Amino acid sequence: MPETSETSRPTGQIGPSGPSDAGAPGRQVEPIGVELVPTGHPAVDAGLARLEALDGVPAEAHVAVYEDVHQRLADTLAALDQE
Repeated sequence: MPETSETSRPTGQIGPSGPSDAGAPGRQVEPIGVELVPTGHPAVDAGLARLEALDGVPAEAHVAVYEDVHQRLADTLAALDQE
């Protein structure tokens, strides 16, 4: 779960820079450049590959992928419990 601060930001603001224009028409989404390190577990690495595909994609498209990866990882953990 992401950490939250005691002070919540008003909707539409990201950090100290003020209003977010991430969804503004014509705005180019830049990659965040986070390198994912393989874990050696194929099911986990497949989930991480899905996250890597989000680099440079607008944030509103991330939710469905995050939910899918979360479910895959939960299923992987459950399968480990069954072994």
